[in-house]
Amino acid sequence: MSKGLVVLAYSGGLDTSCILLWLKEQGYDVIAFLANIGQDEDFDAAQKKAEKLGAKKVFIEDLRSEFVQEFIWPAVQANAVYEDRYLLGTSIARPCIARRQVQIARQERAQYVSHGATGKGNDQVRFELTCYALYPQVQVRSDPSETHHLSLLMNYLYQMTKNPEDSPSEPDVLEIDFAKGVPVRVTHVKEGTSKDTPLELFCYLNEIGGKHGVGRIDIVENRFIGMKSRGIYETPGGTVLLHAHLDIETFTMDREVRKIKQSLGIKFSELIYNGFWYSPECEFVRHCIDKSQENVEGRVQLSVFKGQVYILGRESPKSLYNEELVSMDVQGDYDPCDASGFIKINAVRLREHNRLQGATQKKL
Repeated sequence: MSKGLVVLAYSGGLDTSCILLWLKEQGYDVIAFLANIGQDEDFDAAQKKAEKLGAKKVFIEDLRSEFVQEFIWPAVQANAVYEDRYLLGTSIARPCIARRQVQIARQERAQYVSHGATGKGNDQVRFELTCYALYPQVQVRSDPSETHHLSLLMNYLYQMTKNPEDSPSEPDVLEIDFAKGVPVRVTHVKEGTSKDTPLELFCYLNEIGGKHGVGRIDIVENRFIGMKSRGIYETPGGTVLLHAHLDIETFTMDREVRKIKQSLGIKFSELIYNGFWYSPECEFVRHCIDKSQENVEGRVQLSVFKGQVYILGRESPKSLYNEELVSMDVQGDYDPCDASGFIKINAVRLREHNRLQGATQKKL
């Protein structure tokens, strides 16, 4: 007699194939769920493999559009970078995949969910926290002895990006239009071609960035569970968008709002990395970041070349840059005499600090 029905987040790789067999051996009926989030995958072959291994049903779901609009775009608005370098591509994908996994589990009245993530990594936290948040009654089934992830490591090295040394000798110049902090159009300046749907736009930036070797990193990161690990990632389209968004955001956002928003972006990055996308605090932070993006509108021109992104210019109907105000040749509404009082007021604290330090040294 079956112990129950399990929806397994299945990739067709070694880890999830081993988990599928283990679940069958333990007496569970298994539904395999394959998520298409844009990876290079033979889904037909993976489906046949799952069926051959004994899956009762196989769901193949195209999540690419919702992944871009509902997960990647908020990360772009936030300038989400974990520990100053990692653009969170894998981290953002997990709540998207797990959300659909839960929907299938509810639809099929499955009591259990499973995944192939190792117990030492971050992904098991991301999958399971999402499942518990969206389906509190669900239970997770995983093989505690599963250790096959290491054999797959080499498959994931730089599949999207060229070595910058082998990239084209001519740059690609792009113009990216933003509205409310998200890209709405990308145009290749020389070719005159444009992409304006979220999925096409993001795929195109991945293509251009990948061609020039943009977005490769080799880092040591701090996992949520308390250990350091080496991470090798490539995020070509995300890296291009990060440079462009930072530029148009600085151009259109109030200084003090930006300071607060920067700290929220760091918090948002940590929440994503640690698996708390579906938490009340993450929802609150996302709303605040979204509010900050109301005036982040305009166009950025940039060059993509030999592993680098170079900003060439920007324009916006909501620019806070006032050329006359900052000009050294035109006084405008600013009275330079006011600077003397401004400086003296700010110097009060420094003078008092120096006075105290001098008094302390005399005592010594």
